[in-house]
Amino acid sequence: YVAAVYEHESILSPNPTVLVDRRSALELMGRNLDIYEQQVVAAASQGAQIIVFPEDGIHGFNFTRSSIYPYLDFVLHSHSGKWNPCREPYLFNDTEVIQRLSCMALKNKIFLVANLGTKQPCEHTDPQCPPDGRYQFNTNVAFDDDGTLVATYRKHNLYFEYAFDTPPEPDYKLFDTPFAGKFGMFTCFDILFFEPAVNLIRQYNLKQIVYPTAWMNQLPLLSAVEFQQAFATAFNVNILAANIHHPTLGMTGSGIYTPVKSFIYHNMESYGGKLIVAEIPVITTDHETNLGKTPGRVSGKGNAQLPPPFYAEMMYDNFTFVPVWGEKGELQVCANTLCCYLNYRRAVLTDELYALGVFDGLHTVHGTYYVQACALVKCGGLSFSTCGQEVTDATAVIDFQLWGNMSTPYIFPLLLTSGITLDFADHMGWKNNYYFISKNKTSSGLLTAALYGRWYEKD
Repeated sequence: YVAAVYEHESILSPNPTVLVDRRSALELMGRNLDIYEQQVVAAASQGAQIIVFPEDGIHGFNFTRSSIYPYLDFVLHSHSGKWNPCREPYLFNDTEVIQRLSCMALKNKIFLVANLGTKQPCEHTDPQCPPDGRYQFNTNVAFDDDGTLVATYRKHNLYFEYAFDTPPEPDYKLFDTPFAGKFGMFTCFDILFFEPAVNLIRQYNLKQIVYPTAWMNQLPLLSAVEFQQAFATAFNVNILAANIHHPTLGMTGSGIYTPVKSFIYHNMESYGGKLIVAEIPVITTDHETNLGKTPGRVSGKGNAQLPPPFYAEMMYDNFTFVPVWGEKGELQVCANTLCCYLNYRRAVLTDELYALGVFDGLHTVHGTYYVQACALVKCGGLSFSTCGQEVTDATAVIDFQLWGNMSTPYIFPLLLTSGITLDFADHMGWKNNYYFISKNKTSSGLLTAALYGRWYEKD
C-alpha cells in the first residue's frame, strides 16, 4: 500500500502561556491546518491511501493547563456511533479542528491520522475528575477515506505535559483499512513503555502502526529514526511515524518503516516541512528471524590483554566501557547481571575512538524506566571522557558481532551510521539465551550498534 507521513514545522504561538480566546486559537491552528490541507492534496495525488501528521502539529507546545484550553476540541471518546464531523458538524460544539480534518479526508478520499488537544467535561462525583471539572487529553484521531471518525487515542505516557491529563485506563485503539488491515495507534513517549504500545501489538497481533510524535533527538541511542526503525524491526511491524520539525529544539526524524527497509527524513540543517510518500508491503505473517551462525564465545585466553574498563555518562546513565582498539579483537564488559560481547574487525584503522559499553539499571532522567543496553559507540573525541557524547559523523567501517545475555525478551536493535542514516543488520536474534546482532561492513561510518533492552517488569 502507499503511505504518507508529513514532518511539519508548526507555526507556534509566540506566547503559549498567555490566555487567548477561542477565535485567536482557531486562527493560529487554522494556519497549521492550511499546510496540512496542502500536504493531504499532495499525498493523495501521489496515490497515498493514508497520511499521518505529527504530535502537537496543530496547536504547538509549552502551554499551561489553562492556556491550552481555547485550543481544545470536544471529542467524545466513548462515542460508539459513526460520526462524520465534515457531514454532521452540528452534533457537538467546539469541533472546528476535527471538522476540518474530517473534510480533508473526505475530499481527498484518504485515511488521515492527526494529533490535537481535546477536552471532556467530568462530574465531581468522578474521583479522578480534575478540580476544574474537565479532562484535557493529548489525542490522536483517525478518519477513514469518507471522513468518518474511526478511532481516538489519548496519550498515556505524557512527557512533562502539564496541560494534559493521563487517561484513567490505557486506550487500546485500532482501526480497520481495506488496503492493509488493522492499524494500531499510540504517541511519542508511549513507544518506550509496555502500556499501551507493546500490549496493543501483542493482544491484537498488529502489523501496522501509526505514530504521531514530537521527539527530541538524543544520541547515541535515542534518535528518532534510529529508535523508530528498531521498534519496527523488534516487533516485525510497519510504522508510519510523523515527527515535528524544529531543529533548534532537536526535533526532526520521520519515516515509513518496515522491518527490513525504511524511507526516512532527518534534517537538522534546513527549515520547512517534508512529505514522505512510499509504497510498502503489507505484513501478513510472522517471519522467523534468520539467526545465522552461533556467535563465537569469548575465550578466557584473551583476558590478559583485555583493556581496562572505564566509566562515562551516556544518555544520563553511568555506563561501563572498554575501549575498542586496533583493527580487530574480542571484547567483553559486564555490569550487574548483564555481560556484553563484541567481535570486531575494522577495514581501515582510522583516527577514531570507539568503545563497548554496558548499562543494566533504572534510567531516571526525563522519565523512569529500566534499561539493559549493550552498545558499540563512536566517542566524541580521543579521550575516554568523550565516550557517550552525541556524535553525528564517522568514517570507520566495521564488521562486528555484538551479543549479550539479556534478561528481557524486548530488545531493540539499533544500527546508526554517519550523518544519522540507518543500516540493517545481516543477522540478529536469540541463540542460547544470548541476543545478538551482526553486520559485515556497515554501509558507511559506524555511529552506534546497540542492543537496547527494555525490562518493563522492573520499571
